[in-house]
Amino acid sequence: MIGQKYPQFRLVVSVAILFWIVCVGLVLQRYFNFYPTYVSFDQGIFNQVFWNTLHGRWFESSLSSTESSTVMQGNLPDVAYRRLGQHFTPALLLWLPWYALFPSAAGLSVLQVTLVTLAGLVLYALARHYHPPQLAAMIAVSFYGAIAVISPTLANFHDICQIPLFIFGLLLALEKRWWWLLGVLAVLTLLVREDSGVVLFGIGCFLAVSRRSLWIGMGLCGLSFSYMLLVTNLVMPQFSQDVSQRFMIEQFGQFVDGNSASTLDVLGGILRNPLRLLVEVVTPFDRTLRYLLGQWVPLAFIPVISPASWILAGFPMFKILIQREEITSLSLHLRYAMTLVPGLFYGAILWWQAHPHFFQQRLRRIWIGCIILSLFFTITSNPNRVLSFAIPDSFQPWVYVSPPRQWQHSQAIQALLSQIPPEASVTATDHVVAHVSSRRQVLRFPMQRLRDDRDKPIRVEYAIADLWYLQQYQPAFTDYRKSLQEAIAAIDQLQTRRYGILSFQDGVVLMRWKAVSDPAALAGWSAYRQSVKNPV
Repeated sequence: MIGQKYPQFRLVVSVAILFWIVCVGLVLQRYFNFYPTYVSFDQGIFNQVFWNTLHGRWFESSLSSTESSTVMQGNLPDVAYRRLGQHFTPALLLWLPWYALFPSAAGLSVLQVTLVTLAGLVLYALARHYHPPQLAAMIAVSFYGAIAVISPTLANFHDICQIPLFIFGLLLALEKRWWWLLGVLAVLTLLVREDSGVVLFGIGCFLAVSRRSLWIGMGLCGLSFSYMLLVTNLVMPQFSQDVSQRFMIEQFGQFVDGNSASTLDVLGGILRNPLRLLVEVVTPFDRTLRYLLGQWVPLAFIPVISPASWILAGFPMFKILIQREEITSLSLHLRYAMTLVPGLFYGAILWWQAHPHFFQQRLRRIWIGCIILSLFFTITSNPNRVLSFAIPDSFQPWVYVSPPRQWQHSQAIQALLSQIPPEASVTATDHVVAHVSSRRQVLRFPMQRLRDDRDKPIRVEYAIADLWYLQQYQPAFTDYRKSLQEAIAAIDQLQTRRYGILSFQDGVVLMRWKAVSDPAALAGWSAYRQSVKNPV
């Protein structure tokens, strides 16, 4: 009855269900087939954080410790390291009941798809507050067809996947005058990450400048700005010095001098260097333009002419454009792109409110064409390698692994993983580490030493390294060629440190400390090593 009475709502629900089914299917096939991605390692970090938290060890992660500034300075990773010193993410506790039901890295990927799918339905409700069903449905369908929504959703689990749901919910609460819900969602948005207040600040700035809700806008600006300064300068340093010694320097080091900087130092540097700031915003021009076009296309470029979109999305956009890491920040396939989505879509909703007469048949056809174009570019870009079973990773030279061959290789990895006891300490290569991260002591290969719960330096018991993928991709990608040689050298070094080779299958090596190498496995490894070193 509801579908017959409200066909546009039925359309949105149908698209949402299709989005969920397709995305869940793609992320699970990639996970269980061990396809590597740019941030494969992060999936292991988040899974271990959830696993430790579920067992009462709040936000601890030996994997996250490997990326800390102290380890980069030569210290050992620590199992008791709390990730809150790198990223302050208390909002993840909301999803601990989900993780208790589905305790695996795969469960986190399904959670991410579910949160983004729900965000689209809330967006439809927000659009319906202003518009008739047909226009509201077009806006919601545009969300499910956006590159900056699909690609980050298909990435490994990340904390920013919560932002669209919280922000769309907050804006809907504002329109409905549900003040208690607005307050709750504003706080939850801040708790997503230490820098998510940038998104909230943009909303507050718009509400204040447009005089739609002056005092609420000023309150959101003050709350978000003070929260970000408080957390990054007082709270996070209680856990580690990573925010000042690593992240501020890596992302905004061009504005400061020295090897350490606080958020206040960075803000001061930005204000003192307006010319440098302008250069950072507009360069590299071609990448910046492509990035913005990708953000605008699913909404038929309406955000370009919507002042509200520029104000709402301007602050997170500004943060992305001035970051040093342009390869990652200016990518529509990674999590940062999702921070612009709420502002762009809400700005489009407000533009259509002021120009309802533009919603005519001709423009609707153009809009549908833009959504199709967005989907085309998303699919052909093979977002986060979820389509590597169908699309070659390189055409010249040709790099493609067929699904049967990939399945065969994944079975070889699973066979070796089954030999590692559930509680054993282990070091693993990036795209394997998520599968062994539900344990206390895990490292990123080739690291093998860490501090245990007694603060005692130990070596991990097992090491598993997949060289087969590196070998497949090395003809086309220089970094894979380098990583392959480094992995071979690391395995040779582990053998000198009393790690014996227990098994070798299909380019995957399983080693154990103080074990005697299996003769057949050792012979297989030696032959493989020679074939890689001296290819025919």
